[in-house]
Amino acid sequence: MERVWTGDPRRLSRVDRLRIERLNRAGETFAAIAAMVGCSVKSVQRYLRLTGGLESRVKERSALRLSLADREELSRGLNAGDSRRAIAARLGRSPSTISREVALNGHRDDYRAWSADIAALERGRRPKPAKLSQDPKLRREVERGLQARWSPEQIAAWLVREYPDDSNMRVSHETIYKSLFVQARGALRKGLTAFLRTGRSQRRPHMRTERSGKGRLQNMTMISERPAEVEDRAVPGHWEGDLIIGKGGRSAIGTLVERKSRYLMLFRLPNGRTAEDVRIGLTRTITNLPAELRRSLTWDQGKEMADHVRFSTDARMTVYFCDPHSPWQRGSNENTNGLLRQYFPSKSDLSVHSTTHLNAVARSLNGRPRETLGWMTPVEVFSQSVASTD
Repeated sequence: MERVWTGDPRRLSRVDRLRIERLNRAGETFAAIAAMVGCSVKSVQRYLRLTGGLESRVKERSALRLSLADREELSRGLNAGDSRRAIAARLGRSPSTISREVALNGHRDDYRAWSADIAALERGRRPKPAKLSQDPKLRREVERGLQARWSPEQIAAWLVREYPDDSNMRVSHETIYKSLFVQARGALRKGLTAFLRTGRSQRRPHMRTERSGKGRLQNMTMISERPAEVEDRAVPGHWEGDLIIGKGGRSAIGTLVERKSRYLMLFRLPNGRTAEDVRIGLTRTITNLPAELRRSLTWDQGKEMADHVRFSTDARMTVYFCDPHSPWQRGSNENTNGLLRQYFPSKSDLSVHSTTHLNAVARSLNGRPRETLGWMTPVEVFSQSVASTD
């Protein structure tokens, strides 16, 4: 008889649920998953909303653990007065395993197989109470970091740095994600997902996106000619730049990231993103720096850099251009532009943002600890570079 699905995720079998999770991780659409599993699209959506898109833990008793039959044999051996080492040999277990088992469950005279087995299952039951729901101080620090738009990984590393001697102030980034995505854990407010870079309320598979190429510029110095000191990030003052584009391509903001410190500067383009507009905004921004901190600029081959020769003369710094379709060649800037989309959505008008607001956003990102900087912040590393030039 054919099954009739009601759309209630609780009616999905265990096999169905695991298959939904596997297909979702593979990037299949909700409609495709529903067709392959044999349920409604609503059932798929509701189940993934319930789990936050996270993979379920399949809890099965490991062969390494004592079974009920093992515990019954242990109980009989204890009643007969056998030594723990002799019982361990019969069961093919380590003597220390038998000793721990007996010590946890009433010692020799009070050991009972059935109660020991129930206790073991309870100790292994998952999920356990979420750590963030049990520790108000830790929860407050995590929420403060999220509201500052730090990633869960940045928060986890900052806690280690800020509380080096307090083991209670530790939480993994995965625990933070689970507490956000799986609301049944009751640890963090659902609304805090809005502060994540993606703003999503459930985990989704990574999707690859490709950027199209742009027109070829004249008199370019290619990245292959860039000195080794730029590549190894040992010397400050080498920058990567790009534009983030607003709705319909009608507005833009200029972004500059210093390679050594990952320090960010933003500049307005209130009149558009022509080559002249970009040259003026870029020159005004970069020439505020001392000469020692304007050594080079790396950009992609966008037409907005058609005036690069004049900019290079005015700012007294060399411009290097990436190979076509190679955004990873200015990876620091590319990553930062992704972070900036939290503040400047792609379908918004970017011309409305004032210089004051752009500076505030830059300060926010420059104050985030970075793994690549040993969990220092970009402003800390950049300040050291500025001090060294005095």
